[in-house]
Amino acid sequence: MSKPIIKVENVSKRYRLGLKERRSKTLAGQVGNILKSPWENFQRLRKLSKFGEEDESVFWALKDINFEVNEGEVLGIIGKNGAGKSTLLKILSQITEPTSGRITLNGRVASLLEVGTGFHPELTGRENIYMNGTILGMTRREIDRKLDEIIDFSGIEKFVDTPVKFYSSGMKVRLGFSVAAHLEPEILVIDEVLAVGDYEFQQKCLGKMEDVSKNQGRTVLFVSHNMGAVRNLCSRAILIENGSIKCESGTSEVLKVYVEKDSILGTSKMLLTNHPDKKLKGIGLLSACIKVDGEETNSITTGQSLEIILDYKVKVSHLNMPMEIGFGLFDSELNGLLAFNNRNFRKLVKLNNTEGKVIIRIDEFPMYRDELLSLSFYFGYLDTEYEVLHNVGKIRAVTSDYLRSSYPFNSRLNQYQLKNVTYSVI
Repeated sequence: MSKPIIKVENVSKRYRLGLKERRSKTLAGQVGNILKSPWENFQRLRKLSKFGEEDESVFWALKDINFEVNEGEVLGIIGKNGAGKSTLLKILSQITEPTSGRITLNGRVASLLEVGTGFHPELTGRENIYMNGTILGMTRREIDRKLDEIIDFSGIEKFVDTPVKFYSSGMKVRLGFSVAAHLEPEILVIDEVLAVGDYEFQQKCLGKMEDVSKNQGRTVLFVSHNMGAVRNLCSRAILIENGSIKCESGTSEVLKVYVEKDSILGTSKMLLTNHPDKKLKGIGLLSACIKVDGEETNSITTGQSLEIILDYKVKVSHLNMPMEIGFGLFDSELNGLLAFNNRNFRKLVKLNNTEGKVIIRIDEFPMYRDELLSLSFYFGYLDTEYEVLHNVGKIRAVTSDYLRSSYPFNSRLNQYQLKNVTYSVI
């Protein structure tokens, strides 16, 4: 078995937080604070180099992190903001030291962590390329061979002899990634800074990361909030939560843990009988269930099949009438990103029993976004509104293909368009 190129053993990182200064509301109290301040400042100085783990000013950004990465592997690192991802990458990039634990790196590391990191603002783009190559241990001749390729990939040919301090954030990201990817480090560390670049350049970056791992055998550590990019690029992932590894496994398994934990729905089943928008108790829509690829869940990925199973109860007078049954998904700003009923697809729905189920099936879920969406249902007949139930639950949408989407979006209606929808009554 080959030796891992990265080995992280019991790594922890501790920071000392500043404490809020005590302020008195009275003049006497303020005078007392002034008199006591020399002694208190002396005490603080003594504590700077010695403090306990349970001290109220102690914050553990990372706690007992352990994992290994093999050569040529692409490891995704995911988690909420503040979970400790960037701290871990800074330690791996040797920008900061761990408080405890050990990291073994069997290769050179190139990092793209924050916009402008590793660049001297007074130097030109060309000069910064040579400086970064020298730091990686490359000779001038080696850098010369890569120079044109780096400049061409970055797309900033006109500005390469301009000082970096005049670059926009996007230009810095372009040059930074190009330098990191082309100067042949054994380990490439990429943080969420790619979100600054435009979509076309993001495509180039993701394609380049795939190329350097599969075709050049280099190792990539990739932090991103875009689950589609992580799913497509990474064979394995770790989920960091509150400074600790919550889950480490194949990418699909880790993403499932992340999105289901992050969702506020908690269940794929929704009871509708007590919904505040319900007009008539005991009839109409009684409950709903969400199935994705045949399994009950509260998260769905682009391209998966979606089934909405609605339990209903109607009066005898409504039997065999043409019904309208609609479904909608709304974002946090209440934009209806997906909204339709059976009449939109010229599908006739008639209820043969006073109680039963209506199943709406979408063969390929079209949404190309990572977002928590609210669900709404419509139930009516003969152009008469029976009931409209808004915000009955939540579902987490996750992109599966970051580089392309074959699902049309109607910009005029601000809605995604569906390829195939079926209705059935049982």
